Amino acid sequence: MEQTDRKTNRDDGHVDLEAQTSLDEDIRKAMEGALTSEQQDLIEKLDKEAATRKMDNPLLAKLFYLTCIAVSLYHFVTSYWGTPVVLKHRSLHVGMMLVLGFVMYPFGKTKNITWFDWLLIALSIAVPLYVWTDYLGIVERAGRPNTPDLIAATVLVLLVLESSRRMSGWALPILSIIFIAYGVNGPRGLYDIAMPMFGHRGYTWLQLSNHFFANTEGIYGSSVSVAASYIFLFILFGAVMGKCGMGAFFNDLAMALAGHTKGGPAKVSVISSGLLGSINGSAVANVVTTGAFTIPLMKKTGYSKEFAGAVEASASVGGQLLPPVMGAAAFIMAEILSVPYSSIIIHAAIPALLYYLGIIIQVQLRAGKLGLLGLPRDQLPKAWSVIKDKGHLLIPIAILLYLLLFSGTTVIYSAVLTIVATVIVACLRPATRMSFKDLCDAFAEGARSTVPVAMACACVGIIVGAISKTGFGLTIADAIISLGKQSLLLTLIFTMVTCMILGMGVPSIPAYIITATIGARALAALGIPDMAAHMFAFYFAMFANLTPPVALAAFAAAGLSGGDPMKTGFAAVKLALAGFIVPYMFIYSPQLLLIDTSFLEGVRVSVGACVGVFMIATAVEGYLFTTLHPILRVISFVGALCLIDSGLVTDFIGAAILALLLLVQNYLVKKQKGFSRA
Repeated sequence: MEQTDRKTNRDDGHVDLEAQTSLDEDIRKAMEGALTSEQQDLIEKLDKEAATRKMDNPLLAKLFYLTCIAVSLYHFVTSYWGTPVVLKHRSLHVGMMLVLGFVMYPFGKTKNITWFDWLLIALSIAVPLYVWTDYLGIVERAGRPNTPDLIAATVLVLLVLESSRRMSGWALPILSIIFIAYGVNGPRGLYDIAMPMFGHRGYTWLQLSNHFFANTEGIYGSSVSVAASYIFLFILFGAVMGKCGMGAFFNDLAMALAGHTKGGPAKVSVISSGLLGSINGSAVANVVTTGAFTIPLMKKTGYSKEFAGAVEASASVGGQLLPPVMGAAAFIMAEILSVPYSSIIIHAAIPALLYYLGIIIQVQLRAGKLGLLGLPRDQLPKAWSVIKDKGHLLIPIAILLYLLLFSGTTVIYSAVLTIVATVIVACLRPATRMSFKDLCDAFAEGARSTVPVAMACACVGIIVGAISKTGFGLTIADAIISLGKQSLLLTLIFTMVTCMILGMGVPSIPAYIITATIGARALAALGIPDMAAHMFAFYFAMFANLTPPVALAAFAAAGLSGGDPMKTGFAAVKLALAGFIVPYMFIYSPQLLLIDTSFLEGVRVSVGACVGVFMIATAVEGYLFTTLHPILRVISFVGALCLIDSGLVTDFIGAAILALLLLVQNYLVKKQKGFSRA
């Protein structure tokens, strides 16, 4: 049995209900969205994207504020009326993000903007200005760059690397530099001796830099295209929703629905973090904002520090897997696969629900094992009151889903209309009504929040450009395909490990782009459906936030709970174990993604997957009605693995094992009750 905080338990092991049910003032403040300075420091420590400069100069702060609003207005208006030609639009977008980024993020510990920052800002303006003034010349000279092209390309690469370093840390820039060195070295590198398969003809810096700069396969590639359109608009949508109180609404609704149940605060964490995480797209920020009140509540209920942090971390990371927004990475997937965004939503729905089902079941089983209760109803908000006060905020989400799934309109147009609808709907109630200042703040926040995402997309364009120029992606794909001919399972495991290593310390969107470029292409070449291959890479790129040694989301949760960071990380992996197995399920059973299947077949496979997730949870927790014998835990896990394959025989074996577990555990419970009566 897991040890619990003695402050919340009596000496005889029973939960102290008085300690369990008291809601401290700091928790109430956290429920209202107020972060302490310690929590804000934690975000900035673990989430480099949040470590922004504090501007003391009022004039500069006002100018920056107005610039952010102007940037949002440009993207909002051009999304409706149409953008300039591709290269002009993307260069302007990157230039604006660079300017905002060098103002927001300091070079080091210096708080003030230095002469070096002003120089970088000037260069950030100069590059798109050059593209706009000599656009036809750049296009006509593609592949035959002149000296000004070389200078502009070199400056752009250096600006993107430096901005990405400031915003996301060293991981992504170092990876980009490695690929640049690989492209320039060609057959002269050491890898030609150790691994000759990775050798290539080699390119000069002139050729490589022009590839990054003068076409749409490098920095100004598809990832920046998505950042300049879909991602910007949906981050702006999230900022507007935040200003009208959507975060508080999700928290209150989750408390009203699940707070009173067994282990209720943990379920509140799962529900609210999932809903909020789908919109904001940052696992670490989501951990701190929702975990500020859910983690203390879980500890008061009787969960250990590590388990409380693990619940919050796993639920927050899962928000990026949950439709309809999926943390914006789904827009990249739609762009790469050239499919409607509505298809991504449909295909991603069942696996995401299975992931959260696994966490909920483990939370329930842990509460049963420890004898934990929920919070008293009189200390919780009433569901009807919450819906009556802020339930109208669900209308914009319903409008968004209708526009994406049924109207036939584009994603960009749907996002613009949804933002307008949100502003109108928020006016229906005084509690959610936004003033003109609130709206301006939301537009400014939208631009600020987009900067680290956009620059990560620009930086990953260097990697993607080097991969496409050198053929590295095809080389890796050939290696994976060769392995796949021997064993598909080994290929999937190898791809999983590769995706998680490449995703460590890298923001979620570039992590997916890198893993999709290398891993998904190879899986698709083995005959796996494109959607399943990309979902596989997507899931494991996201899980790098949970997996030690670089488990940023788990470390942030440990900072709030006071638990051991590594133990919290491993506890989060255990909680998310169903999520690690679900990708294998939809590789072997694409029906889970609703690919080329009938409704009844989809239902059958989904039911089998739910049973498998339930058996994984019982095996991990070692509890079902009563403590599960170690042998039965192994048998339960084997039964879950049988359900990975959607065949009737394996489904029958899995169902038989479940029936055996239920009978044995039911017998043991009755036997224990008989002893207690005696």
